[in-house]
Amino acid sequence: MRRTMRWLTEMGVFAKVVEAGGFGRAAAQLGMTASAVSKHVSRLEAGLGVKLLHRSTRAMSLTEAGQAVHAQCALLAQAAEAAQAAAGRLAGAPRGVLRVSASVAFGHCRLLPLLPGLLARHPELRVDLVLLDRFVDLAEEGFDVVLRLTDHPSEALAARPLGEVGFVLCAAPSYLERHAAPVHPDDLTQHNCIRQGLPASQEPWRFESEGGPVRVRVAGNAVVSGSEAVRQLLLAGLGCGILPDFVAVADLDAGRLVRLMPDHPPLGPFRRLNALYLPSRQGDAKVRALIDYLVERLRGDGSK
Repeated sequence: MRRTMRWLTEMGVFAKVVEAGGFGRAAAQLGMTASAVSKHVSRLEAGLGVKLLHRSTRAMSLTEAGQAVHAQCALLAQAAEAAQAAAGRLAGAPRGVLRVSASVAFGHCRLLPLLPGLLARHPELRVDLVLLDRFVDLAEEGFDVVLRLTDHPSEALAARPLGEVGFVLCAAPSYLERHAAPVHPDDLTQHNCIRQGLPASQEPWRFESEGGPVRVRVAGNAVVSGSEAVRQLLLAGLGCGILPDFVAVADLDAGRLVRLMPDHPPLGPFRRLNALYLPSRQGDAKVRALIDYLVERLRGDGSK
Protein backbone atom coordinates (compact mmCIF):
# COMPACT_ATOMS: atom_id res chain seq x y z
CA MET A 1 0.00 0.00 0.00
CA ARG A 2 2.81 2.39 0.89
CA ARG A 3 4.48 1.73 -2.47
CA THR A 4 1.16 2.29 -4.27
CA MET A 5 0.68 5.64 -2.54
CA ARG A 6 4.24 6.66 -3.44
CA TRP A 7 3.62 5.74 -7.07
CA LEU A 8 0.44 7.83 -7.11
CA THR A 9 2.44 10.79 -5.82
CA GLU A 10 5.17 10.25 -8.40
CA MET A 11 2.62 9.94 -11.20
CA GLY A 12 0.91 13.14 -10.09
CA VAL A 13 4.22 15.01 -10.05
CA PHE A 14 5.13 13.65 -13.49
CA ALA A 15 1.76 14.73 -14.90
CA LYS A 16 2.28 18.22 -13.46
CA VAL A 17 5.78 18.47 -15.00
CA VAL A 18 4.37 17.71 -18.45
CA GLU A 19 1.38 20.02 -17.94
CA ALA A 20 3.57 22.89 -16.70
CA GLY A 21 6.21 22.37 -19.37
CA GLY A 22 9.19 22.05 -17.07
CA PHE A 23 10.51 21.12 -13.63
CA GLY A 24 10.81 24.67 -12.34
CA ARG A 25 7.25 25.69 -13.21
CA ALA A 26 5.90 22.39 -11.86
CA ALA A 27 7.81 22.89 -8.61
CA ALA A 28 6.34 26.37 -8.19
CA GLN A 29 2.79 25.10 -8.75
CA LEU A 30 3.27 22.14 -6.40
CA GLY A 31 5.03 24.11 -3.67
CA MET A 32 8.12 21.90 -3.92
CA THR A 33 11.75 22.43 -4.87
CA ALA A 34 12.85 21.62 -8.42
CA SER A 35 15.23 18.97 -7.08
CA ALA A 36 12.38 17.24 -5.22
CA VAL A 37 10.29 17.23 -8.38
CA SER A 38 13.20 15.75 -10.32
CA LYS A 39 13.65 13.00 -7.71
CA HIS A 40 9.98 12.01 -7.94
CA VAL A 41 10.22 11.68 -11.71
CA SER A 42 13.49 9.74 -11.49
CA ARG A 43 11.98 7.31 -8.97
CA LEU A 44 8.98 6.81 -11.27
CA GLU A 45 11.32 6.05 -14.19
CA ALA A 46 13.29 3.61 -12.05
CA GLY A 47 10.15 1.88 -10.82
CA LEU A 48 8.73 1.50 -14.32
CA GLY A 49 12.07 0.58 -15.85
CA VAL A 50 11.71 3.07 -18.72
CA LYS A 51 12.88 6.57 -19.55
CA LEU A 52 9.97 9.00 -19.61
CA LEU A 53 11.64 12.28 -20.56
CA HIS A 54 14.38 13.50 -22.86
CA ARG A 55 16.04 16.23 -20.78
CA SER A 56 18.55 18.89 -21.67
CA THR A 57 19.51 22.21 -20.14
CA ARG A 58 17.10 24.03 -22.49
CA ALA A 59 14.37 21.58 -23.47
CA MET A 60 12.31 18.66 -22.30
CA SER A 61 10.27 16.21 -24.35
CA LEU A 62 8.40 12.97 -23.78
CA THR A 63 9.78 9.66 -24.90
CA GLU A 64 7.42 7.17 -26.54
CA ALA A 65 7.05 5.43 -23.17
CA GLY A 66 6.58 8.81 -21.53
CA GLN A 67 3.68 9.62 -23.84
CA ALA A 68 1.92 6.37 -22.95
CA VAL A 69 2.53 6.76 -19.22
CA HIS A 70 1.53 10.42 -19.22
CA ALA A 71 -1.86 9.60 -20.76
CA GLN A 72 -2.62 7.36 -17.78
CA CYS A 73 -1.14 9.78 -15.24
CA ALA A 74 -3.30 12.58 -16.63
CA LEU A 75 -6.40 10.41 -16.13
CA LEU A 76 -5.36 9.77 -12.53
CA ALA A 77 -4.86 13.48 -11.94
CA GLN A 78 -8.29 14.26 -13.40
CA ALA A 79 -9.89 11.56 -11.25
CA ALA A 80 -8.23 13.00 -8.16
CA GLU A 81 -9.50 16.49 -8.97
CA ALA A 82 -13.00 15.12 -9.59
CA ALA A 83 -12.93 13.27 -6.27
CA GLN A 84 -11.83 16.43 -4.49
CA ALA A 85 -14.62 18.43 -6.14
CA ALA A 86 -17.19 15.76 -5.26
CA ALA A 87 -16.06 15.75 -1.64
CA GLY A 88 -16.38 19.52 -1.59
CA ARG A 89 -19.94 19.32 -2.92
CA LEU A 90 -20.90 16.80 -0.25
CA ALA A 91 -19.18 18.42 2.68
CA GLY A 92 -19.73 22.08 1.96
CA ALA A 93 -22.75 24.35 2.02
CA PRO A 94 -25.02 24.17 -1.04
CA ARG A 95 -23.70 26.59 -3.63
CA GLY A 96 -23.85 27.19 -7.36
CA VAL A 97 -26.58 26.58 -9.93
CA LEU A 98 -29.31 23.99 -9.32
CA ARG A 99 -31.35 23.17 -12.46
CA VAL A 100 -34.88 22.08 -11.62
CA SER A 101 -37.85 21.13 -13.79
CA ALA A 102 -41.51 20.85 -12.75
CA SER A 103 -44.90 20.99 -14.40
CA VAL A 104 -46.34 24.43 -15.10
CA ALA A 105 -49.18 23.97 -12.61
CA PHE A 106 -47.07 22.61 -9.75
CA GLY A 107 -44.41 25.21 -10.38
CA HIS A 108 -46.83 28.13 -10.16
CA CYS A 109 -49.05 26.80 -7.39
CA ARG A 110 -46.58 25.15 -5.03
CA LEU A 111 -42.93 25.48 -5.97
CA LEU A 112 -42.55 29.18 -6.75
CA PRO A 113 -44.04 30.29 -3.40
CA LEU A 114 -41.46 28.12 -1.61
CA LEU A 115 -38.36 29.30 -3.50
CA PRO A 116 -37.75 32.51 -1.49
CA GLY A 117 -37.50 30.47 1.71
CA LEU A 118 -35.09 28.00 0.12
CA LEU A 119 -32.83 30.76 -1.21
CA ALA A 120 -32.92 32.62 2.11
CA ARG A 121 -31.79 29.45 3.87
CA HIS A 122 -29.03 28.78 1.32
CA PRO A 123 -27.81 32.18 0.08
CA GLU A 124 -25.03 30.70 -2.10
CA LEU A 125 -27.54 28.62 -4.07
CA ARG A 126 -28.95 29.79 -7.41
CA VAL A 127 -32.01 28.03 -8.85
CA ASP A 128 -32.59 27.67 -12.59
CA LEU A 129 -36.26 26.60 -12.73
CA VAL A 130 -37.82 25.40 -16.01
CA LEU A 131 -41.57 24.69 -16.06
CA LEU A 132 -42.58 22.11 -18.67
CA ASP A 133 -45.68 19.97 -19.17
CA ARG A 134 -43.68 17.02 -20.47
CA PHE A 135 -41.24 14.46 -19.16
CA VAL A 136 -37.60 15.45 -19.46
CA ASP A 137 -34.35 13.52 -19.82
CA LEU A 138 -32.30 14.60 -16.81
CA ALA A 139 -28.91 13.65 -18.22
CA GLU A 140 -29.59 14.82 -21.78
CA GLU A 141 -31.15 18.14 -20.76
CA GLY A 142 -28.86 18.87 -17.83
CA PHE A 143 -31.37 18.92 -14.96
CA ASP A 144 -30.33 18.17 -11.39
CA VAL A 145 -33.84 17.48 -10.07
CA VAL A 146 -37.21 16.90 -11.76
CA LEU A 147 -40.46 17.09 -9.78
CA ARG A 148 -43.18 14.91 -11.28
CA LEU A 149 -46.38 13.05 -10.49
CA THR A 150 -45.60 9.39 -11.11
CA ASP A 151 -46.35 6.18 -9.27
CA HIS A 152 -43.70 4.24 -11.17
CA PRO A 153 -40.43 6.21 -11.46
CA SER A 154 -37.82 4.97 -13.91
CA GLU A 155 -35.46 2.42 -12.36
CA ALA A 156 -32.60 4.41 -13.88
CA LEU A 157 -33.40 7.33 -11.55
CA ALA A 158 -33.33 7.86 -7.80
CA ALA A 159 -36.69 8.97 -6.40
CA ARG A 160 -37.65 10.73 -3.16
CA PRO A 161 -41.41 10.78 -2.40
CA LEU A 162 -42.67 14.24 -1.47
CA GLY A 163 -46.28 13.31 -0.76
CA GLU A 164 -49.51 12.32 -2.43
CA VAL A 165 -51.81 14.47 -4.55
CA GLY A 166 -55.60 14.29 -4.57
CA PHE A 167 -57.84 15.25 -7.49
CA VAL A 168 -61.05 17.25 -7.75
CA LEU A 169 -63.87 17.25 -10.29
CA CYS A 170 -65.07 20.82 -10.60
CA ALA A 171 -66.74 23.45 -12.77
CA ALA A 172 -67.40 27.18 -12.68
CA PRO A 173 -70.70 28.56 -11.32
CA SER A 174 -71.42 30.00 -14.78
CA TYR A 175 -71.34 26.49 -16.29
CA LEU A 176 -73.57 25.10 -13.55
CA GLU A 177 -76.13 27.84 -14.19
CA ARG A 178 -76.66 26.29 -17.62
CA HIS A 179 -76.23 22.61 -16.74
CA ALA A 180 -77.45 20.52 -13.83
CA ALA A 181 -74.59 19.41 -11.60
CA PRO A 182 -73.71 15.72 -12.03
CA VAL A 183 -74.39 13.54 -8.98
CA HIS A 184 -73.03 10.22 -10.32
CA PRO A 185 -70.10 9.51 -12.67
CA ASP A 186 -72.51 8.23 -15.33
CA ASP A 187 -74.05 11.72 -15.50
CA LEU A 188 -70.82 13.02 -17.05
CA THR A 189 -71.78 11.52 -20.40
CA GLN A 190 -74.23 14.43 -20.64
CA HIS A 191 -71.61 17.08 -19.90
CA ASN A 192 -68.86 18.89 -21.79
CA CYS A 193 -65.71 17.48 -20.19
CA ILE A 194 -62.40 19.27 -20.57
CA ARG A 195 -59.70 16.64 -20.99
CA GLN A 196 -55.97 16.87 -20.56
CA GLY A 197 -53.46 15.82 -23.18
CA LEU A 198 -52.98 12.74 -25.32
CA PRO A 199 -52.85 9.83 -24.67
CA ALA A 200 -54.54 10.48 -21.30
CA SER A 201 -57.51 12.09 -23.08
CA GLN A 202 -58.39 8.70 -24.57
CA GLU A 203 -58.60 6.98 -21.19
CA PRO A 204 -61.86 6.70 -19.20
CA TRP A 205 -62.16 8.92 -16.17
CA ARG A 206 -62.14 6.90 -12.93
CA PHE A 207 -64.01 7.67 -9.72
CA GLU A 208 -64.21 6.15 -6.27
CA SER A 209 -67.40 4.30 -5.38
CA GLU A 210 -68.64 2.01 -2.61
CA GLY A 211 -68.62 -0.91 -5.04
CA GLY A 212 -65.14 -0.13 -6.38
CA PRO A 213 -63.77 2.24 -9.02
CA VAL A 214 -66.23 3.46 -11.66
CA ARG A 215 -64.96 4.16 -15.19
CA VAL A 216 -66.71 6.59 -17.50
CA ARG A 217 -65.80 7.52 -21.06
CA VAL A 218 -66.33 11.24 -21.37
CA ALA A 219 -66.34 13.63 -24.32
CA GLY A 220 -65.91 17.35 -24.80
CA ASN A 221 -64.94 20.05 -27.24
CA ALA A 222 -61.44 20.74 -25.86
CA VAL A 223 -58.33 18.69 -25.12
CA VAL A 224 -55.46 20.73 -23.69
CA SER A 225 -51.95 20.24 -22.36
CA GLY A 226 -51.42 20.69 -18.64
CA SER A 227 -53.57 21.31 -15.57
CA GLU A 228 -53.25 25.08 -15.80
CA ALA A 229 -54.82 25.05 -19.26
CA VAL A 230 -57.70 22.91 -17.96
CA ARG A 231 -58.16 25.37 -15.08
CA GLN A 232 -58.39 28.37 -17.39
CA LEU A 233 -61.11 26.74 -19.51
CA LEU A 234 -63.05 25.72 -16.40
CA LEU A 235 -62.92 29.28 -15.08
CA ALA A 236 -64.28 30.45 -18.43
CA GLY A 237 -67.33 28.23 -17.90
CA LEU A 238 -66.61 25.90 -20.81
CA GLY A 239 -67.27 22.63 -18.99
CA CYS A 240 -66.28 20.40 -16.09
CA GLY A 241 -62.88 18.84 -15.54
CA ILE A 242 -60.46 17.18 -13.15
CA LEU A 243 -57.69 19.16 -11.44
CA PRO A 244 -55.01 18.29 -8.89
CA ASP A 245 -56.08 19.59 -5.49
CA PHE A 246 -53.13 21.99 -5.28
CA VAL A 247 -54.31 23.63 -8.50
CA ALA A 248 -57.98 23.85 -7.54
CA VAL A 249 -57.82 24.79 -3.86
CA ALA A 250 -57.58 28.58 -4.21
CA ASP A 251 -60.40 28.75 -6.76
CA LEU A 252 -62.60 26.47 -4.65
CA ASP A 253 -62.02 28.58 -1.56
CA ALA A 254 -62.81 31.77 -3.50
CA GLY A 255 -65.95 30.31 -5.11
CA ARG A 256 -64.57 30.62 -8.63
CA LEU A 257 -64.92 26.84 -9.00
CA VAL A 258 -67.35 24.38 -7.40
CA ARG A 259 -66.46 20.85 -6.29
CA LEU A 260 -68.68 18.24 -7.98
CA MET A 261 -69.66 14.74 -6.84
CA PRO A 262 -67.85 14.83 -3.46
CA ASP A 263 -69.08 11.28 -2.78
CA HIS A 264 -67.26 10.08 -5.90
CA PRO A 265 -63.81 11.72 -5.88
CA PRO A 266 -61.82 11.22 -9.08
CA LEU A 267 -58.87 8.88 -9.23
CA GLY A 268 -56.06 10.59 -11.09
CA PRO A 269 -53.61 8.67 -13.30
CA PHE A 270 -50.87 9.25 -10.70
CA ARG A 271 -51.01 10.19 -7.02
CA ARG A 272 -47.40 10.34 -5.86
CA LEU A 273 -45.29 13.45 -6.17
CA ASN A 274 -41.62 12.50 -6.54
CA ALA A 275 -38.31 14.30 -6.74
CA LEU A 276 -36.32 12.47 -9.42
CA TYR A 277 -32.56 12.73 -9.89
CA LEU A 278 -29.63 10.73 -11.22
CA PRO A 279 -28.19 8.24 -8.70
CA SER A 280 -24.78 9.87 -9.15
CA ARG A 281 -26.20 13.09 -7.65
CA GLN A 282 -27.58 11.42 -4.53
CA GLY A 283 -25.07 13.00 -2.17
CA ASP A 284 -24.85 16.38 -3.89
CA ALA A 285 -25.36 19.15 -1.33
CA LYS A 286 -27.52 21.23 -3.71
CA VAL A 287 -29.84 18.34 -4.53
CA ARG A 288 -30.07 17.34 -0.89
CA ALA A 289 -30.84 20.91 0.19
CA LEU A 290 -33.76 21.27 -2.24
CA ILE A 291 -35.30 17.88 -1.51
CA ASP A 292 -34.97 18.17 2.27
CA TYR A 293 -36.58 21.61 2.13
CA LEU A 294 -39.48 20.38 -0.01
CA VAL A 295 -40.07 17.40 2.28
CA GLU A 296 -40.13 19.76 5.26
CA ARG A 297 -42.50 22.28 3.70
CA LEU A 298 -44.82 20.04 1.67
CA ARG A 299 -45.31 17.57 4.49
CA GLY A 300 -44.95 20.02 7.34
CA ASP A 301 -47.81 22.29 6.24
CA GLY A 302 -50.24 19.39 5.99
CA SER A 303 -50.62 19.68 2.24
CA LYS A 304 -50.65 16.64 0.04
